[in-house]
Amino acid sequence: MSRLRKRQSDGGIQLTPMIDVMTVLLAVFMVTTPMMTTGIDLELPRAGASAMTGNDHAIQISVDSRGRYFLSETQMSRGDIVKRAVAMRGENPNLTIMISGDTHADYGAVMSVMGRLKDAGFQKVGLRTQPE
Repeated sequence: MSRLRKRQSDGGIQLTPMIDVMTVLLAVFMVTTPMMTTGIDLELPRAGASAMTGNDHAIQISVDSRGRYFLSETQMSRGDIVKRAVAMRGENPNLTIMISGDTHADYGAVMSVMGRLKDAGFQKVGLRTQPE
């Protein structure tokens, strides 16, 4: 019976291969995550020494150089943006709105959406810039 020894299996989990796989996955996600953040290609105006960036909880509205309006990354009409913002305000009355207008965007297009938001009762509306 010594020749036909039964192999005893170890009941434990091998952690080394699992740690190796998790490390590789972590590295892949760390490299690819910045590439996955898409957005509207805007050239923000430069103003002052510090940028007005708003906070992460603010509604992000963008006006590109062609005069198109975006809520986050979704293209919408100016009126639809105001309607959606009013609906979002129902969930959070202290909502802040940050408008990012491209340097080459029509000034009237940026001010038009800002004026409509003010008319809808929003008090905290800012214009995003980048530092000089």
